[in-house]
Amino acid sequence: MSSGEPESTAVAHGQNDPAHNDLPHEGHAHVDKADDGYHKGLKTRHIHMIALGGSIGTGLFLGAGTRLAKGGPSLALSYAICGVFAFIMVRALGELSVRRPSSGAFVSYAREFIGEKGAYATGWLFFLNWSTAVMADITAVALYLHFWDFFDPVPQWLLALIALALVFTLNMFSVKYFGEAEFWFAAIKVAAIVIFMLVAIWAIITGHAVGPGRAGFANLTDNGGFFPMGLMPMISLSLGVIFAFGGTEMVGVAAGETAGAEKVLPKAINSMILRIFVFYVGSVILMTLVLPWSAYSQHESPFVTFFAAIGVPHAGDIMQVVVLTAALSSVNAGLYATGRVLRSMAVAGEAPRFAARMNKHHVPYGGIMIIAGLGLIGVLINYVFPSNAFEMVMNMAGIGIAGTWISILVSHWIFVHKARKGEMTRPEFHLRGAPVLNAVTIIFLVGVIVAMWFDPTGGRPTLMIFGLVLIAMVVGWFMVRKRIKGELLDSILDT
Repeated sequence: MSSGEPESTAVAHGQNDPAHNDLPHEGHAHVDKADDGYHKGLKTRHIHMIALGGSIGTGLFLGAGTRLAKGGPSLALSYAICGVFAFIMVRALGELSVRRPSSGAFVSYAREFIGEKGAYATGWLFFLNWSTAVMADITAVALYLHFWDFFDPVPQWLLALIALALVFTLNMFSVKYFGEAEFWFAAIKVAAIVIFMLVAIWAIITGHAVGPGRAGFANLTDNGGFFPMGLMPMISLSLGVIFAFGGTEMVGVAAGETAGAEKVLPKAINSMILRIFVFYVGSVILMTLVLPWSAYSQHESPFVTFFAAIGVPHAGDIMQVVVLTAALSSVNAGLYATGRVLRSMAVAGEAPRFAARMNKHHVPYGGIMIIAGLGLIGVLINYVFPSNAFEMVMNMAGIGIAGTWISILVSHWIFVHKARKGEMTRPEFHLRGAPVLNAVTIIFLVGVIVAMWFDPTGGRPTLMIFGLVLIAMVVGWFMVRKRIKGELLDSILDT
């Protein structure tokens, strides 16, 4: 805020002057009232690692094992395709965030460009995404801990509960503590993947023994090739891949608590496509070369499978600690992002008023407590369905992610349309190829959701449950629509 006014004073500036609302966009910036009270405590290195850590999490460290077992090496192609569309989405979000940083992020942008119904739907889809993702991630923590015999006597649900309580406590402190924790979580994840890739490449070049066989291209050619089960598994597994990329949009939320977001965000976002192809696509290809794709399972991280099979003492144990860190990082990010988005919705009247409360550390504890409370459902799922808990919630999270991404792309599409009419000005950092790329990406995401119907074991039941969620969202809209505050973006400040 270059006007030099304190945030709280500046927000009130436009509220008391209705004529102020009619000022042109040129040379002015929208300020979301839901951002009032936040402390811009995230630094450049935090944003870079949040962008990186958001795109690397449980979906790769655990989910890749499940999807390799079901679809084989073609998973690498699925990661590549979905990765391109994820980058298009985050580039569109980046343009909106550079124009107007907001902790409400895509909910705030949906309110501005689509309207209150759009903001409502976007917010609750994002809530669905992260509430189920938190469930999946605490499940992953519990599964990881059971790798060691020491934790065998401890029930899976209790381990999940402890993980949730730990990260919840961390999120109650100021945003700089979150940023610092996420920085080191992400650093550990990146280091682990780099080490895996280096060791895997060495094993392939030398033909080193890995488990009962040897690393090399024979693991690919002798086990059905790139598409051992045809094209359909690759398509049906795409939603799980989108789940893996869920979190890339969190960089937009973090922008609201970042000083100089217009300088920091472009660099963080532009480097994301390289990370996607190196870390995701590269890792999956190497996994299929060091071991047959059938060696991986849903119960163990593929990274642990490799290091446990390579014969280095305690290598599997060390990697297990790393993937455990990755899961905790994902839970950490989920509570952070959803708490901020819920607050934005609560200020607008679209979520319980409790979600708008903040503590002395400038943390929206109300929203974080709500999402953590729903995480207890994940604890219950781990109690009732310990063997299928991860897959059950992962698919639902994937639909929420796809819905959130579609909203971002639609908001950006409308923004571009307004800019072409001369009503708004696009920033220097923008998505080239819009709105054509917006349309193509939306069609792809809708296609992925529809393709779930052809998976009777997991996809079809998830869609049926999602149908009930949609009904609940419609009912909720009619319950809250009369108390929604229509002018949340009524403060226009001189820049």
